Amino acid sequence: MRHSRFPLIVLAIAMLLAALVSFSAAAADFKIGFVDRERILRESGAAKRAQAKLKKEFAARESELEKMEKQGRELQSTLQKEAMTLPEAERSAKERQLAQLERDFKRMQRELREDQTLRSNEELVSLQERANKVISEIAEKEKFDLIVQEAVFASQRIDLTDRVIKALGDK
Repeated sequence: MRHSRFPLIVLAIAMLLAALVSFSAAAADFKIGFVDRERILRESGAAKRAQAKLKKEFAARESELEKMEKQGRELQSTLQKEAMTLPEAERSAKERQLAQLERDFKRMQRELREDQTLRSNEELVSLQERANKVISEIAEKEKFDLIVQEAVFASQRIDLTDRVIKALGDK
């Protein structure tokens, strides 16, 4: 009975070794890459162009808000200096004017921030789509099996971030 199991055990070990050898051969053909998405979104030429575009797009509204803020500070300063000498009706009118200016300023500031956030998100989505396209092109061209974007550790040898940044800058 003992002799009848021995060939089965040897056969099982042989099959296990064959499976391990074929697995290690398959793993040797497995090509993996890594990209740092945060760095791409921060350092690529496309990201910098998007930031400049947004800054230019909202510059006039930012300037208008700065003027309103300056006007409010001047009006408040005038009110504080002349509060005792101004007639009651004029002082009340200036206080209402200041309150209205503050409300308008806060409303415009809130609207500006909302619009900036919306446009920033639109540009971010567009940039992510372009980055994904570049990453896919690299993966197909160089026959990568897997490209990951988050890892605890990634060797420089498999880091494709610089190539993606360069490709985005060229487009």
